[in-house]
Amino acid sequence: MNRPFTGRPFTGKHAAMVICGGFALVIAVNITLAVSAGRSHPGLVVDNSYVASQNFNSWLAEGRRQKALGWTVSARSDSTALTLSAINSLGDPLSGLKVVATLEHPLGAETSRDVLLVETAPGHYAAPHGLAPGQWLAEFRLSRGGEHYYLADRLVIPG
Repeated sequence: MNRPFTGRPFTGKHAAMVICGGFALVIAVNITLAVSAGRSHPGLVVDNSYVASQNFNSWLAEGRRQKALGWTVSARSDSTALTLSAINSLGDPLSGLKVVATLEHPLGAETSRDVLLVETAPGHYAAPHGLAPGQWLAEFRLSRGGEHYYLADRLVIPG
């Protein structure tokens, strides 16, 4: 069989190159996707998806209550301290909060731990120590009376 426009025949060598090229393309795409997945989210969002589906509506209601508070909370960390600031909807500092942070290394390199942050100034809370270099998943739970606030954040500590 002649190849169009060239007059040369399509041989087994050409077929082998087309097949190998196709496999090489598929392998290259798979490697790219695997590397991208390995560098991004660790994958586990909930331990049990059935239990999570049963709690979904209550989580939505809790999120609406939290949004209605109008609080703005931000966290920072470096090698010396873990800090959090909290203000209300009017921009006033939130004092008298109980702040607990659960710190976990995303790849499980270190065990997770709970840290109590103490108020150092109105609306400013700190833990007396920093974090080891790397990425950390931090879950902050703030409470005062019947008010509750939850913040999940990824902290990156330079090495």
